[in-house]
Amino acid sequence: MKRLFVFFMLCNFLSFADDGSRLWLKYDLIKSEGQRKIYNKTYKKIVVLNQTPGTALAAKELQDALTGLLGTNIPISYESNNVTSRKKSIVLGLTEQGAEEGFTITGDSRSARIESKSEIGLLYGTFAFIRRIQNLEPITFKLTDIPKIKVRMLNHWDNADGTVERGYAGSSIWKWPELPETIDPRLIQYARANASIGINAVSVNNVNASSRFLTPEYLRKIKGVADMLRPYGIKVFISVNFKSPKTLGGLETSDPLDEGVKNWWQKKTDEIHEYIPDFGGYLVKANSEGEPGPQDYGRTHADGANMLAAALEKRDGIVIWRAFVYNADINGDRFQEAFNQFKPPDGSFHEKVVVQVKNGPIDFMPREPFHPMFGAFPKTPLAMEFQITQEYLGQSTHLTYLAPMFKETLDSKVDANYTVAEIVDGTKDRFPISVMAGVANTGSDVNWTGHPFNQANWYAFGRLAWDYSLSSEQIAKEWTNMTLSHEPSVVNSIVDLMTESLPTYIKYTYPLGLHHMMGEGHHYGPQPWLEKSGRPDWTSVYYHRADSKGIGFDRIGKMSNAISLYSKEVQNKWNNPATCDLNYLMWFHHLDWTYKLSTGNTVWDELMIRYFEGPEDVKSMQSQWESLKGKVDSEFFDNVAGRLKTQEREAYWWRDACYLYFKDFSKLPLPNGLKAPSRTLEDVKNIERIYHLR
Repeated sequence: MKRLFVFFMLCNFLSFADDGSRLWLKYDLIKSEGQRKIYNKTYKKIVVLNQTPGTALAAKELQDALTGLLGTNIPISYESNNVTSRKKSIVLGLTEQGAEEGFTITGDSRSARIESKSEIGLLYGTFAFIRRIQNLEPITFKLTDIPKIKVRMLNHWDNADGTVERGYAGSSIWKWPELPETIDPRLIQYARANASIGINAVSVNNVNASSRFLTPEYLRKIKGVADMLRPYGIKVFISVNFKSPKTLGGLETSDPLDEGVKNWWQKKTDEIHEYIPDFGGYLVKANSEGEPGPQDYGRTHADGANMLAAALEKRDGIVIWRAFVYNADINGDRFQEAFNQFKPPDGSFHEKVVVQVKNGPIDFMPREPFHPMFGAFPKTPLAMEFQITQEYLGQSTHLTYLAPMFKETLDSKVDANYTVAEIVDGTKDRFPISVMAGVANTGSDVNWTGHPFNQANWYAFGRLAWDYSLSSEQIAKEWTNMTLSHEPSVVNSIVDLMTESLPTYIKYTYPLGLHHMMGEGHHYGPQPWLEKSGRPDWTSVYYHRADSKGIGFDRIGKMSNAISLYSKEVQNKWNNPATCDLNYLMWFHHLDWTYKLSTGNTVWDELMIRYFEGPEDVKSMQSQWESLKGKVDSEFFDNVAGRLKTQEREAYWWRDACYLYFKDFSKLPLPNGLKAPSRTLEDVKNIERIYHLR
């Protein structure tokens, strides 16, 4: 009896001491005995047809999940004859019909069947089946699912020294010094997590690339990673430095039209395939923020991309060429730069080239209008690039659920007929290649992402890359059920907390479409007063344009005519400040402080109301989270509770910095009911200064 008591005490401790390392693949016993009985009554055995390494992998994942979730050992049986009726079984089988990565699941009160044309499709179907059980969904159903995007990719900005650019969860997960002899077992968990949400590609290194990654030393290391990821359907890409023929090959030039340079890249591509036969291809950042590129030799982006594509012509790989480019021009507008540089060569890119475009025209701001390139390049496939790591969204300190931001972009109409998502997936222009990439937020922290809720952003990106029609609320509910609780009241409270987190963050940082006012270099905290930097468009004043008359960047003709890059339908939505969505107002309009908005408030009053509401909303988030104490994992709870306290302090930092700075321009009082902070502008400037101390 004593041993039994100790056992149950241990189980209770383990169930409330989760370090987050399992992510959403938590196969803990379902607490509802009635729900377990339903599943246990129906699923007694796993039957595998067409035995292969891939089907065996899917069966083992299913067995582990069911054993943990149902508390019963579910045996695996390998059978060759394709009998359609197997009572009390889950049948895994390959078929000759269907899409390569798609799957079909059918289930009723007697059995279930998971089928796909490919082994990886069967694994995706298996994870979808497990997800249904983790979400306590009915056993009678039929689901046929095919990914809407072909290449669903994580971009890791990992460096050879183990650091991660814009990484807020520890060092690189690849552990380069140990490879290839030692491969961290955690990478299996990483591969499983990605496969469970349909991610099928990763670029392993920083887009600000070192040529070192193309040396035999590092190709051996990358091979080790590729070999480990391959069973889970994940292909490896390498970010390359365009100057590699000079720095690595000893050539006198890296001109993409030079025959010697072409031959060097062809030989390097062939060498890579000796290590990685299913190499995914190249990811390139060129002529951007000081990185080398074809423009150094008077060539176009198409010239550079096409040279690399030619090296891959007889291979399956592709070239992903980033469109994040801009010139240093105090009289210009970074909003327009990518469009202006890439529009002339539209239609001249090799069929293996995809141009990767950030979701918005500046740089992963908390809220941006969709990039004007989407919908304006009918002859070039465009990839979507989101940032999962929260460079400008509180990093690993603030709770900010990003699925609503991803959805806002994907659901935006580029014209009267098509959405951004339908540009990316090739629906509009019928491109055979489609890519959605997310800058990864993973690191060596035990819970992978620093802030526990940042796991949900990784999860949400994968689910939307697979099916962008899913709602952010549905994804949040799935993740919560799989990670924290099945109790409806708890789930509803957490989903509400998640969906309100992004609007809250925007209130106290960038309300009404303000943008790019973060601390220099570290990109953390407010610095709206920044007026000098390495280039004008790295400053804050370049963007908010605050003066004694008003605030905002006029992009409808006076400061810039960037709005003309959009379709007439979009221009009509945003070109009039009286009808423009307030979330985008300062993106397109410089307005007087006393201009009356649709809310009935002046620009100044509305701005301050939102700034002052933001920290109060964080307090509400704290109260909502506190009400869940004892209802979710204790370690998870304490971690989030501590970060919410930091978030509150920093929300006031943002509020005070922006109020104290902008009031010197507006010369207006706060709206009635709002109390001015006791600290001075110099006080908040000193907070930012400590980030630059060494």
